[in-house]
Amino acid sequence: MSDEVRRVRAGRRTVEVHRPDKVLFPGDDGAKEYTKADLVDYYRSVAPYMLPHLRGRPLMLERHPDGLHGPVFMQKNTPENYPDWITRAEVAKEGGTVTHTVCDDTATLVYLADQACLTLHRWLSRADRPERPDRMVFDLDPAEDDFAAVREAARLLGDLLDRLGLPSALMTTGSRGLHVVVPLDGRHDFDEVRAFARDVAESLAAGHPDRLTTAARKKERGDRLYLDVQRNGYAQTAVVPFTVRARPGAPVAMPVSWSELDDPDFGPRRWTIADAVDQARTKPWSGAMSRGRALGPARRRLDALHG
Repeated sequence: MSDEVRRVRAGRRTVEVHRPDKVLFPGDDGAKEYTKADLVDYYRSVAPYMLPHLRGRPLMLERHPDGLHGPVFMQKNTPENYPDWITRAEVAKEGGTVTHTVCDDTATLVYLADQACLTLHRWLSRADRPERPDRMVFDLDPAEDDFAAVREAARLLGDLLDRLGLPSALMTTGSRGLHVVVPLDGRHDFDEVRAFARDVAESLAAGHPDRLTTAARKKERGDRLYLDVQRNGYAQTAVVPFTVRARPGAPVAMPVSWSELDDPDFGPRRWTIADAVDQARTKPWSGAMSRGRALGPARRRLDALHG
């Protein structure tokens, strides 16, 4: 076998990995170096934990064929040369359709890693009901790389969602912030979900106007943390739990328990491909995503808070 091709067993399939020794994450400024083989091994190992968050969902693929320092391609349409065994989902867009890749199995995950897809971004709805999301996401985006503000905002938002009777789960983004994810039952459309998320965010920001904002324009935010609900829209995406981020050291978007907020070592890039599988084995979201909720009762509770 050529040094340039490695064959990897993934479920019932064998996937070719080309140029496995190619460096995708250079060892700059003390960061650890990782190759394409490292990326493949990580995605193959984390697949049992990651696939439940991927199956049936259209994806946008963030590809870095030449590594972190090369060009980036945000890929929506599935190329014709992708294997027939990879699932596709044709969904409507303005003026036509897009045929997205869907990752339903470990072999697809390994194939995408071979394509230097570092980060997978998923729809919040499934391909069979694309206009009915079953996830609602709040993106806590700090003005600077200030995790103390993110930690505080997460606590405030988690408390409010508890008061509204909505379960929620916490995830590092592998970048600067956190995502708070709420499971939905899929009965509401994106407009309803985004409107509800916006009202929750505005309610929270109104109570803490010096620290939180819902202003979409950066120049209007100042040094306040941005409560971003824009991912709750048709064809919008959010990073997938356990996906790798295109940053030095290969940090991972990691589901965590709410108690992690009390750990002084906790941060948005706390886990990398070196230790993320160990964290995944602890099943930090155990039960949190098991039953989606309708927003009607929560809407009534939110309205009562302002009554």
